[in-house]
Amino acid sequence: MLKHLFASVALPALVSLATVATAQSQDAAAVASVTAPAEDGDSDWAFEESDIPVDPGFVFGRLDNGMRYIIRQNDTPAGQGLVRMHIEAGAIDEREGESGYAHYLEHMAFNGSTNVPEGEMVKLLERKGLAFGADTNAQTGYDHTRYKLDLPNNSEDLLDTALMLMRETAGELTFAPEAVDRERGVMLAEKRDRNNFAYRNGRDGLEFAYPGSRLSRNEIAGTVEDLENATSERLRAFWMREYVPAATTLIVVGDFDPAMVEAKIRAEFSDWQREGAVDQADFGPVDPARAGLTDIYLDPSLPEIVDFSRHGAYVDEPDTIVRRKENTLRSIAYGIIARRIARIARSEDPPFRGAAFSTSDVFDAGRTTSLVVQTVDGEWQRGVDAVVGEYTRAMAFGFTEAEVAEQVANRRNGLETATANQDTRSNAALNGAAVALVQSEIVPSEPADGLARFNSFADEITPETVLAALKRDAVALDDPLIRFVGKSAPEGGEAALRAAWDAAIARAPEPLEEEAVLVWPYTDFGTPGAVVSDTLTEELDIRTLRFGNGVMLNLKQTDIVDDQILVQVNIDGGSLLDTKEDPLKTQLVGLMTQGGLGALTLDELQTALAGRSVGNAFGLTSDTFVSYVGTKPRDLELQLQLLAAYLVDPGLRNDPVVRFRAGLDDVFARRYATPSAAYGTEIGRILSDGDPRFTAPEKEALMALDFEQLEAAIGDRLENGAIEIGVVGDFDAPAVIDAVAATFGALPQREAEFREDFGNRERSFTATRGPVVIEHDGEADQAQLRFIWPTADDSDFERDMRLSLLARVVDIVLTDTLREELGQAYSPFAGSSTSRIYPDYGTFLAGASLELAQLEAGRQAIIAAIEGLRAAPVDEDLLQRARQPLLENYDNALKTNGSWMSLVADAQRNPRDRERFLQGKEVALAITGEELQALAIEYLDPARAVQVEVVPKPAAD
Repeated sequence: MLKHLFASVALPALVSLATVATAQSQDAAAVASVTAPAEDGDSDWAFEESDIPVDPGFVFGRLDNGMRYIIRQNDTPAGQGLVRMHIEAGAIDEREGESGYAHYLEHMAFNGSTNVPEGEMVKLLERKGLAFGADTNAQTGYDHTRYKLDLPNNSEDLLDTALMLMRETAGELTFAPEAVDRERGVMLAEKRDRNNFAYRNGRDGLEFAYPGSRLSRNEIAGTVEDLENATSERLRAFWMREYVPAATTLIVVGDFDPAMVEAKIRAEFSDWQREGAVDQADFGPVDPARAGLTDIYLDPSLPEIVDFSRHGAYVDEPDTIVRRKENTLRSIAYGIIARRIARIARSEDPPFRGAAFSTSDVFDAGRTTSLVVQTVDGEWQRGVDAVVGEYTRAMAFGFTEAEVAEQVANRRNGLETATANQDTRSNAALNGAAVALVQSEIVPSEPADGLARFNSFADEITPETVLAALKRDAVALDDPLIRFVGKSAPEGGEAALRAAWDAAIARAPEPLEEEAVLVWPYTDFGTPGAVVSDTLTEELDIRTLRFGNGVMLNLKQTDIVDDQILVQVNIDGGSLLDTKEDPLKTQLVGLMTQGGLGALTLDELQTALAGRSVGNAFGLTSDTFVSYVGTKPRDLELQLQLLAAYLVDPGLRNDPVVRFRAGLDDVFARRYATPSAAYGTEIGRILSDGDPRFTAPEKEALMALDFEQLEAAIGDRLENGAIEIGVVGDFDAPAVIDAVAATFGALPQREAEFREDFGNRERSFTATRGPVVIEHDGEADQAQLRFIWPTADDSDFERDMRLSLLARVVDIVLTDTLREELGQAYSPFAGSSTSRIYPDYGTFLAGASLELAQLEAGRQAIIAAIEGLRAAPVDEDLLQRARQPLLENYDNALKTNGSWMSLVADAQRNPRDRERFLQGKEVALAITGEELQALAIEYLDPARAVQVEVVPKPAAD
């Protein structure tokens, strides 16, 4: 049975340039070493009923008790691993009165078992280097619960611990009544924190689309009533019924010997004996006859969206070569429609802000086809006319040869990239393949097999076959369900929505004309530059070069990921160009690439670069403008041409600014919609005493921005600013040097160095102390409390490391108290931020989301925790729990190309980072509990903190 996860429709962001197709996700996964089919005749694994060959690198097995396991040896990254336990039990399995039990049970897994006392599981893992949340976590879905441990090393001891803890969760939980009562507060806190306008809209959408179904009735977070009535006995009964070996699959991926792992799994889990039902309840009903109904859902924070949908029967198809071919054909069709929609959204006066057309399985209960459009408030009818027109055009006339060719090129490129990366796939990617097999019955196969299959039928991918596949897949939108969401009801209400659909669907479409073939025009940037210096750093063997025009190039060859190259271009500038008088100078930098190039619009770029692995990101830090992209050796020259072209000939067309302005109403409608949003809106103003550079701007100021203003603000930096380029990955050094020489090295003379003294580098911390109130428009029981202290800049590395470690200590202490002991907060937090840019400026944060009624109790708990750290040295156990994950991070820091880039990108202008990296572990090991106490005394006086209270706005009379 091929199962699919329910995929809710989300409006797409603007399509990025040359997006690598994801077709390989079902044709480039992994699996093998197959065990015999079960004695009852049913298959253990989906690949046993498929003609798709499984990846031979995987080991599969099933214990006598029915528990399955998947093992994959992998050394990317080296010396690390992942352990996952997948239980086929989720919210859908909850019976009357058990709402939220699957999620509650997930929480109880961390709260005591036969061999691990309550409160000790997280501590045990922290001592071994796993940070709670980052490395130790779990998730509950409608049809599953998954427990996750990311192992920072591949020691047998750590693997033994991980397997032991999974076994404890599976069969040894104790459900102490007092532990259940404490965790109840955390459950209610999590439910409270997630109750916002988006969540309520989602629930309403499910209830409208699938009334009476378990999908709409069974809420993962549960109901307050059922959570409050949950008892130790009832949770245990759910656990005994649902957590059975036959519903469990253990996954281990990493740098381990598979035979050793298999022996340990058998030793740990073979004695787990528990009978129970494996078949899950029906998610439905999903009624194909449900039609002609309309729902209007209003909230002041929601954008205006209209969704037209119809349901169809579920099609039960195994994962086979024929099925994948069909998937490819129809996904190309949906991809072309998405490209057409994106083109319209990028026009000068777009009728909508975004739209999507898709068909998704609703688990195994049915399927839904949706046509969704998001518009500027009040313009829904114009958007409906446009998106329905594209839908009818596609269904009537299909697609052009050029559109199909572009999609084929992108998909082939994606599969070629996956094939080149085949032997260096990450643990996360291989785990994803294993999960897809377990959860969705998608057979993992080697990427090279997927590419071969694609090439074998690529000639059959024509406009005719693509349209036919789309029509086979999509449910006809006859008399559709219509759902409108927004801030205010549409004029004319339900009747107007239905009339708009009827008129749009009746309008005769016109075929799309073939477009001219585009040629990439940016190949000549002048005479290639000459290298004038070429050295190797004493630390870490980073090669540093400088061209005659001043451009700096740093190279680090790695074998971490085959055929992958990362490129980062830093240009002198950044948000330091902003001033108190003109704080929005650089506000539109992130829109630059959406304006295309002088010779090509963004849409034309996407077509011209189809089938190539290039990117066009452009953003900023405080003191640089940054492009950070990924490519591969074949496309490196083109990638550098693209980045250089954005420097010398940016398009700066107006349509991105039009879209930016059109979205401001929604942005401003959500500024105070939740406690977190309100905090983010106000905190910059509060901490800076209203400095315009750090204060959220008014809408009118943003509406006045344009590219002409941006060009005047940053044009000099783009033309003259110092440039430093970092290249990391699998490359040929002479080829990289030649490509940079022909692009950035060929530019006119640049400034030789990044300026260290430009811009306003003064930043003050408010003199205000004590409580400061921010009001939000969210739920009446939601509040946040944050203590913020001024600290220091990052000039003293040892102090900086101590502050970071102290933040980890505070985070653990707050979690132990507010969450584990008091049950007041779901996710307390702490952090330290020390500035490289602003002298003497840094902040330390500690806080939590709380129930409004618990605000004062939470304040006293935070103060008590901080005062405890000021009163005595941090004890050795707490210090180890905080420090060990940091040490493991240092050990694993250079096992990804991305982590290397953090040291390579600015190796010439900022050698300090290399020095600190090499000293970091030694500095961290030398920190003592007494030093952390002294730091807490120096900086964390509760009386010197800004105490930010985020509370509900009083109800209007």
